[in-house]
Amino acid sequence: METISLRIYRTLTDEIISGVLPPGSALEEIALSERFKVSRTPIRQALRELAARGMIELKPRKGGIVTSIGVDELADMLEAMCELEALCCRICAERMSAVQKKQLELVHLQSQECVAAGDDAGYLALNKKFHNLICAGAHNKSLADTIENLRDRLAMFRAAQAGVDKRLTVSHEEHDAIIAAILASDPEKAYLAMRNHTTRLSIHVLEMIKEHQA
Repeated sequence: METISLRIYRTLTDEIISGVLPPGSALEEIALSERFKVSRTPIRQALRELAARGMIELKPRKGGIVTSIGVDELADMLEAMCELEALCCRICAERMSAVQKKQLELVHLQSQECVAAGDDAGYLALNKKFHNLICAGAHNKSLADTIENLRDRLAMFRAAQAGVDKRLTVSHEEHDAIIAAILASDPEKAYLAMRNHTTRLSIHVLEMIKEHQA
């Protein structure tokens, strides 16, 4: 059963990731208490969890501030994300079950339909499912949790790739290489295919952020 603090935490997380609460936004305990119509206790619990995930900086007896991430820190996080997802893909190629492989294939086929239709929203939803299935296929909860945490923190920045010409086609072609390596149970090819995929995305994100700041 979902607790009040968990519901508040998830709502605020979604708002931070989507950009509704941009970096620098104040999360005041009193205002949040009034908004969610709860006491300050579950608000504090939710804020502590957000702080533990690196999404806000706590301000004693006041609340928190949505974290601002500089280019250097962002580059560090993207580099870590690239390596962790590639590692996860390598392990997945060794451990993924036959049933999980079939699920991955089906998602990949569905995403092809989105590419053909130019359905960005549909593709992004299936892309998330694709990567989640790979994490699940590695059967390593600690690794999956770490990747999920980084994904949450990077979501608003990785969204910068939206609108890039032929983005869906390129992404799907890279997924072709990833899934081929996993189905062949080839850990090294799986690692390299995912590393190539995530590195391209990371380079583009950094370029977009630097251009925006300039």
